[in-house]
Amino acid sequence: MKIFELKELPLEKDIETFKVLKKLSSAHRALAELKGIASGIPNENILINTLALQEAKDSSAVENIITTYDDLFKAELNPNDLNPSDAKEVQSYIEALKKGFYSISKHKILTNNIIIDIQSVLEKNNAGFRKIPGTTLKSSKTGEIVYTPPQDFAIIQELMSNLEKFINDDSLSELDPLTKMAIIHFQFESIHPFYDGNGRTGRIINVLYLVMKDLLNLPILYLSHYIINHKAEYYRLLQEVRETENWENWVLYMLDAVEQTAKETIITIKKIQELFLEYKYIIRKNYKFYSQDLLNNLFKHPYTKIEFIQIDLGVSRITAANYLNKLAKDGLLEKEKLGTANYYVNKKLFKILTGKNYGL
Repeated sequence: MKIFELKELPLEKDIETFKVLKKLSSAHRALAELKGIASGIPNENILINTLALQEAKDSSAVENIITTYDDLFKAELNPNDLNPSDAKEVQSYIEALKKGFYSISKHKILTNNIIIDIQSVLEKNNAGFRKIPGTTLKSSKTGEIVYTPPQDFAIIQELMSNLEKFINDDSLSELDPLTKMAIIHFQFESIHPFYDGNGRTGRIINVLYLVMKDLLNLPILYLSHYIINHKAEYYRLLQEVRETENWENWVLYMLDAVEQTAKETIITIKKIQELFLEYKYIIRKNYKFYSQDLLNNLFKHPYTKIEFIQIDLGVSRITAANYLNKLAKDGLLEKEKLGTANYYVNKKLFKILTGKNYGL
């Protein structure tokens, strides 16, 4: 096997071939449409919360961390009472994603300190970059070592410093931002700077970079579902770059992931918008307690509870319970028990997010 030595960025190679340029055009069109559609949602937290929950589940599943949607949505109700370890992992992903997004929104740069913060939230430790050698990447089928990332702490620091410059300094490269995103993802995963959490951190970096480059306003393009569906190809193409330096196929894969995911997300957001307007019409027409804050709550939390309504609407517990019970009685929500408390499910939103009927 050819020993692959990571090069510093930018690469001295013509990566944007005719096929790549053609694919860039369609990927950008899909991304621009997604950005426009997302701006039509009145409360950005609706999309950040609901789509981030879905991404957290999918990104964790790439690492064989499996949880059910029911466990995931219940985890949002009572994060301190989480039992299944996988649900805790998924909840940490949401926390890390939001932390990264707010840092990017505030500072407009993606630094190594932010990346380290993201990983520390994911893994609940402060280990930082790897200092002890021994990390290798193995084939899931054979168990043999397929790639050995940099082992020396000083080299890892040097490569991550170089990557940080490549991410933030556009004068270093005239490549399209989507091409750069593909290169950044490859470089980060190949440096493999952390003991754990590299895959999930790398996928968060993808969407944060798109926000930083103003290709999206919100972190709502998540590639994990695409990667799950094309997992073998993802790892094969990463390794192909290391062994043959065939960048074209890798970049095309990532661009297709962007385009297809953007199209799927557009469909999801349109369905959320339609349901949002349906509930707005029904609640405003039939209930004196209608408010925009109430509507936002029912779409920000697929599973909601009395305390959420109390906080968002500034009402008493009795009043909040009365609102939710009336909506459940008329079939707009499903009332369920969790321990000694009740929670309320927006069944139609659940189906949009999961593709499944609630309760099945």
